[in-house]
Amino acid sequence: MATQFDPASGTRDLLAAEVERRERAFGVIRAVFTRYGFEPLQTPAFERLDVLLGKYGEDADKLVFKILRRGEHEASGEADLALRYDHTVPLARVAAAYGSRLPSPYKRYALGPVWRADRPGRDRYREFVQCDLDTLGSVSPMADAEVLCAHYDALAELGIGEFQVHLNSRRVLTGLLDAFGVPAALGPGALITLDKLDKLSPGDVAAELADRGLAPDRAAELVDAIAGPGAADRIRDVLKQNAEGSAGLDEVDQVLSLVAPQVPRGRITFTPRMVRGLSYYTGPIWELTAPGVAGSLGGGGRYDHLIEQLGGPDVPATGTSLGIERILSLLPGGEAVRLQRLDVAVTVMHGRFVGQCFGLAAAARSAGLRASVYLGSSGKLSRQLKWASDQGARWCLIYGSAEDEAGTVTVRDMDSGEQAAVPLAEVGSYLARAAESR
Repeated sequence: MATQFDPASGTRDLLAAEVERRERAFGVIRAVFTRYGFEPLQTPAFERLDVLLGKYGEDADKLVFKILRRGEHEASGEADLALRYDHTVPLARVAAAYGSRLPSPYKRYALGPVWRADRPGRDRYREFVQCDLDTLGSVSPMADAEVLCAHYDALAELGIGEFQVHLNSRRVLTGLLDAFGVPAALGPGALITLDKLDKLSPGDVAAELADRGLAPDRAAELVDAIAGPGAADRIRDVLKQNAEGSAGLDEVDQVLSLVAPQVPRGRITFTPRMVRGLSYYTGPIWELTAPGVAGSLGGGGRYDHLIEQLGGPDVPATGTSLGIERILSLLPGGEAVRLQRLDVAVTVMHGRFVGQCFGLAAAARSAGLRASVYLGSSGKLSRQLKWASDQGARWCLIYGSAEDEAGTVTVRDMDSGEQAAVPLAEVGSYLARAAESR
C-alpha cells in the first residue's frame, strides 16, 4: 500500500507564505485586544473528558475528539481525555480553578486551535483557529459595548472592507415571542427556527414554525414582523407594552449609545431578525457580516449563567468570537503578497571566503535584520542573485576577490539594483541605517 502524504482529512499544511500572512493578522488582533486591556490565556490542547462532555449538548458531544487511555490502560479502549472543542469550557474551568486569584472583572482573550470531529468540507475543517474575547464579572452594558468595539476595531485594522454589525437582545426576542402568543414550551425551538431566516425564505420559516405547533397565521405574522420592511420600528411598537421586550430594547439602545463614538454611523444597526439560536444568551447579542460571505465573521453576546453551567462560578459574562478562517479569506493581497524570508542575502563567491561571508551574515543579524548565507554549490553570481530575489531579500552582500583585495563589501539594493562599496567593518551599521531609512 502506497504511503499517503496528504494531511489527515479536515486538516491542512500551511507553508511559509500562508503562515506569515496568518501571523500578521493574529498580531493585529492581539494588539487590538491588548489595547482594550484584555490579557491572554493559554490552556492545554486537551482537557479531561468529564470536563468537556455534557457541556455542549448531545449532538455536539459526538464531535468531541476523544483520546484513548495510554500505557497499561490502552487495551481498555476507553477515553479519559479529549482535544478542546472551543475556548469557553476551558475558560470556565480556569475561572473555577483560580477564583479570587483572577482580576475582577476578568478580561481575557484566547487565540489558538480547536478540534471538532465534524465532516470536512469546503472551508470546513476539523482543526481550526478560534479567537475568543470575554469579560467575566461585570453586569455593566459597558462590558458588552467594550467587547463589541474591540471586535469591530480588530476587523477594521485588519483592512477588512465593508462589514456590518447587527445588534439585538435575547430579551427583545423573548418579549417578542410573548407578544405574539408563542407558548413558553415552544420558545427555544421557535428561536432556532427564526435563526434560519438568513438561509430559508420567510415562507419556509413560517411553515417550520407551524410544524412546531404555532398557529399558521400567527407564525406568518411573527416572521413578517421580525423580517419584513421597517422591522426595527414595528418591533419597537409591538413591544411598548411588554416589560421584558422593553427591557431588551433599553439594552440595545444603551449599547448603541456607548459604541456610537467609536463605530461609524450606519455600521451598527438594531436587527430584529438576528437571533443567534444558542439558548445560553441572556442579553445583547450581535453578529458581524460582510457582503458576499456566507454566514458571519463572528459574533457573541451576554451569557450571564453559562460559566456556572459549564462547571465554573456563577458570574455574569459577555464575549465574542471571531471567525478567523472567514476573516483571513477577506484580507487584502492574499497569495499575491510577496514572501520576504530575508532582509539580507549573503553570496559565497569562492570557498576561501566562507568565513568572511558567514561573519557578514552575523553582522547583519546584529543590526536586527534577517540574514542568511547562500548554501548552494554554484559560485555563479547570477544564480545567487536569483536566490536572493526568491528569498525576498532587500539587500544582497557580494564578497569576492575584488572586495577581499579592497577590504570592502558590495551591497546591492535588490529593488533598485544600485550598488555601494562599503568598508568591511562598517557593513552592520550601514545596513542598520539603510533599514531605518525605509
